[in-house]
Amino acid sequence: MPAFDLPPAELEHYRPDVQEPPDFDEFWRDTLKEAAQQDVLVSMRPAESGLRLTETWDVTFRGFAGDPVRAWYSRPAGVRDPLPAVIEYAGYGRGRGLPHERLTWVNAGYAHLLMDNRGQGDQYGNGGATPDPHASAPGGPGPAARGLPDPRAYHYRRLITDAVRAVTAVRALPEVDGGRVAAVGNSQGGGLALAVAGLVPDLAAVLVTAPFLCGIRRALELTDASPYGEISAYLSVHRDVEEAAYRTLAYVEGVSFARRAAAPAHFGTGLRDTVCPPSGAYAAFNRYGELTGVDPRKEIHAYPYNGHEGGDAVQVRRQLDWLARELLVSR
Repeated sequence: MPAFDLPPAELEHYRPDVQEPPDFDEFWRDTLKEAAQQDVLVSMRPAESGLRLTETWDVTFRGFAGDPVRAWYSRPAGVRDPLPAVIEYAGYGRGRGLPHERLTWVNAGYAHLLMDNRGQGDQYGNGGATPDPHASAPGGPGPAARGLPDPRAYHYRRLITDAVRAVTAVRALPEVDGGRVAAVGNSQGGGLALAVAGLVPDLAAVLVTAPFLCGIRRALELTDASPYGEISAYLSVHRDVEEAAYRTLAYVEGVSFARRAAAPAHFGTGLRDTVCPPSGAYAAFNRYGELTGVDPRKEIHAYPYNGHEGGDAVQVRRQLDWLARELLVSR
């Protein structure tokens, strides 16, 4: 697929207006306040992974509405000093999988929390373990359209709340340096990491690649690929809820979260990405931090011949080097 979005020279300066609901901040403040009324940790049990150099625990914490959310917590074996932590958010349709799957950040010397996606895990990968008790609201069968007519019932209100609560959870775990917590994710995970950066003011760093839920209106005009295609498919049947759907989506717009974020940020995008178009990543990057009164350190890497995989392992190596400078070398 050839490059289909804006030319690179335009992407570098792309700063679209976003239609934010007037109660955007109040909506999220009230949502997170309600979730914070309960203690975050439920349980932490050792998990057998077959690995000798990594220790893993099966963690359950309370997310949206106090619902139990599962996660894998891993550390380099035998290390008892407080470590900086990386919270990783998985992609669309994927669950947390098996405890030996995601080892990059542990091998780099971080404590690592991999959050399960509520109500997901059945599309690819090795499954999940977190149901979504609130998934019966009107909307499409896929998470992207689940509860779409009502922002309070929308799937991503719950999932973003879980993602924020994961920060509280990792800070409550033993031998974690709570002042050095980074949020990391690709695709849907990138959208969640960016939302966390906008909602957690003392996050230490955020790493986002090919983020979903950024520049949503433009993405729906450009692509029919899932997950955006699930929203379009729902609206093709429920033609009378378009206005309500866009109102809901405005509460989870990644550019709005980016405007409120202050943590140092590392972005990546493939210029041939037809799943999460690169204009969304650049819109979030170019408007990142503009409401905070600070000028956050940030950088973006574009891959002209890559699609949704972005820079793949090359991007990961850049992330490793960048995060080491932010969380390890600087302290």
